Amino acid sequence: MLTCHDVADYFLSLTDEEAGDLISNLKLQKLVYYAQGYHLALFDRPLFNEPINAWTHGPVVPVLYHRFKEYGAGAIPTPESLDLTKIPTDVRELLDEVYDVLGQFSAWKLRNMTHEELPWLEAKDKPGNLIAQDSMREYFKTQLN
Repeated sequence: MLTCHDVADYFLSLTDEEAGDLISNLKLQKLVYYAQGYHLALFDRPLFNEPINAWTHGPVVPVLYHRFKEYGAGAIPTPESLDLTKIPTDVRELLDEVYDVLGQFSAWKLRNMTHEELPWLEAKDKPGNLIAQDSMREYFKTQLN
């Protein structure tokens, strides 16, 4: 199984800095959240095991947030190396689709989108603010076309 770090590094590897295609921590959190949600809906199992919490600005994987918090709202650099062999082809296709469809939006647009969705809404006021995988699975199944 992948980790949230593998997923984040993959998304970061897709950026084209010369084209102005940059990812902040806020945007990365949302892309990783959407990847987990769609993976749960399509494959009925998590993409990674790290928990996702409902924070003020939307879903956040806390360990991932702390890894990149030094960049603030700025761009996170692309990873120096990435082992693509650990990412199965079907997962890579899903991550590419998530990036192609949602990566075009700003961090704040993605944040606002998550604030309209049941997984975040259900978890935001609960103790611990954990976004349940079952909630994500059921919600994202309704979003599949």
